[in-house]
Amino acid sequence: MLHYPQIDPVALQIGPVAIHWYGLMYLIGFALVWLLGRWRIQHGETDLSLRDLEDIIFYSVLGVVAGGRLGYVLFYKPAEYLAHPIEIFYLWQGGMSFHGGLIGVIVVLLIFARKRQKTLLEIGDFVAPLIPLGLAAGRMGNFINGELWGRPTTLPWGMVFPQTADGIARHPSQLYEMGLEGFALFALVWLFARKPRPIGQVSAMFLMGYGVFRFLAEFTREPDTYLGLLAGGLSMGQLLSMPMILAGILIYAWSSNKAVR
Repeated sequence: MLHYPQIDPVALQIGPVAIHWYGLMYLIGFALVWLLGRWRIQHGETDLSLRDLEDIIFYSVLGVVAGGRLGYVLFYKPAEYLAHPIEIFYLWQGGMSFHGGLIGVIVVLLIFARKRQKTLLEIGDFVAPLIPLGLAAGRMGNFINGELWGRPTTLPWGMVFPQTADGIARHPSQLYEMGLEGFALFALVWLFARKPRPIGQVSAMFLMGYGVFRFLAEFTREPDTYLGLLAGGLSMGQLLSMPMILAGILIYAWSSNKAVR
């Protein structure tokens, strides 16, 4: 049994200004997206420019924040925020949804694609390999915050999180997700994208990969207390991942008879 290492969530304090590790993880995530995107541009894997990449990142930040927050409100606590709508804007209190953030990013990328006279899947194929390492950084932020811990376990690497106040060893599910949704997904999508593929297949691989990895990781993650397990004994994260997997399968099948780009 392991004990949570009690990491101070504040990375740096400058007078009244506190810089939190969680916020830094977001910055690191977007920095990794920029570095990987720059590499792909320099190696001729896209006809997009560095300015395009910077625009994509800027608009994606907006999409992640707006979509992630609204997704959390609608998917996880609609009644609570309906009763107190002003709290929707209390971002400093936490509460973001990956699936909502993904929808937000899709919306802004669709707008960007139209302005550049490209399709959403063309832009998606460029962006998809850049995302997983950013997700890994975000999961590390969850671990540092001691949030989104796992279900009870007797495995030797089970970890006691003081935030639960129950002294029970639990799966360090944040680290599982960092490994699966972050590093494993990055290896899968990045290597898949290195070879010429029909338009849409790289995006499809990301959707299928993330959906499957998230679905599996959720078996070790403690369900939200205000939701618990839902239909079929599945968590909200699993139910939201299933449409991702289906969408990935459909896009992959649709693109299979398209010309290789």
